[in-house]
Amino acid sequence: MRVAVTGTPGTGKTSAVEALETSDAGVPNDLEVVHLNEAIEPEGLYEEHDEERDSYVVDFEAISAFLDGREEVLIESHLAHHLDVDRVIVLRCAPEELERRLEARGEANPEKAESAASIAENAESEALDVILAEAVDRHGHDAVYEIETTDRSPAAVADAIRAAVEGEREPSAGTVDYTDYI
Repeated sequence: MRVAVTGTPGTGKTSAVEALETSDAGVPNDLEVVHLNEAIEPEGLYEEHDEERDSYVVDFEAISAFLDGREEVLIESHLAHHLDVDRVIVLRCAPEELERRLEARGEANPEKAESAASIAENAESEALDVILAEAVDRHGHDAVYEIETTDRSPAAVADAIRAAVEGEREPSAGTVDYTDYI
């Protein structure tokens, strides 16, 4: 089984997957965990570096080749829903909380600081369901699991991810609504 854990930056993907990895129960179905964003630069999985946005333009063919042969894998990244997977878990967070998290991330680590424009763009994308819509468009409603993270600990989100992976939870795309933010 190939599982994507995706969502707008700041929704808690990395924290929740790390909580899943360190939990007593471990990662469900012994899936290999790939933190894709950590592999992009060192593995050369990009076409170019966008200096203005200080980000990489990824090469999805290179990413697919990097993941080739990994059939039992959980891929964590805001890009994971663009890949060939069996299930997509989309983490969601209220845009106001998302802004706070992204600002705090920059305060805690100035190298990870995002511009005010980038933070606003991510909050608006979250309010508009951009990643959820892309996931449903590519994989269909029956393969997408939406998880609200706003007021949940990484451990609680990890438990919800586990339930989705193990089939203890029904697909749930479209259950979270932040349109009042706009």
